[in-house]
Amino acid sequence: MELHHLSPAPGSTKKRKRVGRGHGSGLGKTSGRGQDGQASRAGGTKGPGFEGGQLPLYMRLPKLGGFTNRNRQEYAVVNVGRLEEVFEAGDTISAETLHEKGVIKSAVKLPVKVLGHGDLSKSFTVSVDKVSATAKEKIENAGGTVE
Repeated sequence: MELHHLSPAPGSTKKRKRVGRGHGSGLGKTSGRGQDGQASRAGGTKGPGFEGGQLPLYMRLPKLGGFTNRNRQEYAVVNVGRLEEVFEAGDTISAETLHEKGVIKSAVKLPVKVLGHGDLSKSFTVSVDKVSATAKEKIENAGGTVE
């Protein structure tokens, strides 16, 4: 194989469209742009969102939606079903023990809240920042306590 034998793959190249080169070319006179109007002019077609001078939809809609509450309190969330999997009966559960077992990422960054998703058969002593009503009910029904 030599350089003068190389050629592009069939169908990969296309001849440039030469417009405005006489009637015989099929693209003479108006160069395939039709007669008059905005689209016949150089730079005449406007961008996406242009509605002929009417105020565009994106400008008619409200700019911002809602707001971010600066006082929102985030919690590290743990469900009672997860406590059932990780801890033994009679254990005391706190933010530190949850962090040691790998249930939450950090014991100090966020306060911990226990939610009631899942079933509970073991009794625990739970000492965290917040406990939902259903979680408290499930813990106490299993013989545990909430501090």
